[in-house]
Amino acid sequence: MDVELLYFSGCPNWQVAQERLTEALKRTGHADQRVTLVEVETDEQAQQLHFPGSPTIRLNGQDPFPAPAQTPGMSCRVYATPEGLSGAPSLDELVRALTDAS
Repeated sequence: MDVELLYFSGCPNWQVAQERLTEALKRTGHADQRVTLVEVETDEQAQQLHFPGSPTIRLNGQDPFPAPAQTPGMSCRVYATPEGLSGAPSLDELVRALTDAS
């Protein structure tokens, strides 16, 4: 499985996403799975990567949490979770996404 975490350094939520993703990988039996961190540094790079905001997680090249009509760019991303709006997917959502992707 290919796991990427795209982010920009000005967004504080990418570290929360990384922690939850690491825990979700452990819970799904993928503790040794490498996560590729991709720092997006410019708006041009964001456009090229179709980066809908930080943090973005991609599993096998796909965003398991797509949102309609997101314009690529350098912004913090908001996720609709069962607990309400959050700057990162919940742990349970990540576990489900990893289970579906593997």
